[in-house]
Amino acid sequence: MTGAETLTLTALQGGERLDRWLSAQLPQFSRSRLQKLIEGRQVWVNDQPVASKHYKLQSGDRLYLEIPAPEPLDLLPEDIPLEILYEDDQLLILNKPVGLVVHPAPGHSDGTLVNALLAHCPDLAGIGGVRRPGIVHRLDKDTSGAMAVAKTEAALQSLQAQLKTKTARRLYWGVVQGSPKSASGVINLPIGRHPKDRLKMGIVSPEKGGREAVTHWRVKETFGDYSWLEFQLQTGRTHQIRVHTKELGHPLAGDLLYGAGKSPVKLPGQALHAYQLTLRHPLTQQEIQATAPPPLSFTKLLTYLQNRR
Repeated sequence: MTGAETLTLTALQGGERLDRWLSAQLPQFSRSRLQKLIEGRQVWVNDQPVASKHYKLQSGDRLYLEIPAPEPLDLLPEDIPLEILYEDDQLLILNKPVGLVVHPAPGHSDGTLVNALLAHCPDLAGIGGVRRPGIVHRLDKDTSGAMAVAKTEAALQSLQAQLKTKTARRLYWGVVQGSPKSASGVINLPIGRHPKDRLKMGIVSPEKGGREAVTHWRVKETFGDYSWLEFQLQTGRTHQIRVHTKELGHPLAGDLLYGAGKSPVKLPGQALHAYQLTLRHPLTQQEIQATAPPPLSFTKLLTYLQNRR
């Protein structure tokens, strides 16, 4: 959608609230987006603008919507190379490299994944009225791997719902310090902002703001003082694997924030890689499975540990 769009609809049954009815008829828009259109008097019923989302529709009501053209995002597109694992007009899955920040923030106003995506996708349809990519889930700056990005508002809603209902599957590889006592396990401990260090997350009770966090793990290979683990996320809290492995007593190699940063080879950050992402296509419902090759630093670490035995 490059310009403004108009939509004409007819209510066949009455009694339903305006925003709820529109949300059911127009799944490509979020409820909050439709409510903003109503508040902006951009939804007309029987040739009269309606400014209340609580308006009760009557059978036969004619509706007219004005969808403004998406506003440009106040960020510059940057031609940063991206490794694309899958792409169509609804979404893309990329292999995020180590060191790439996802969102602009203080200290990282450019050179981010969003800047790169604006250059890679110059004709974005717009999400929430802004011409921007929809970041479905984040990866830390120094965590590499498969990451989904929505190109449309409908795709963003679908992919976020899949993560929430756990129908999407995210598998990670990590190298941790030491050897766990069992071959597999589940860590079910709530995570919240660390009470003393605002840069960190920690195990925080729900009464103090912690949110449910569940990580499934299994050992792929052990090297004595280090082990290669596979993780499956049931939830997606900030720094979840990093916090949970620390609590397990086996922090990730190279993790300076949650461990001592120990590693037998030099690493640019924690040894954590999102190696596989499985989801359903927002429109066709066909399964998409994207596998991201690990970065050189990760494979060097594994090779060193395997050859050292």
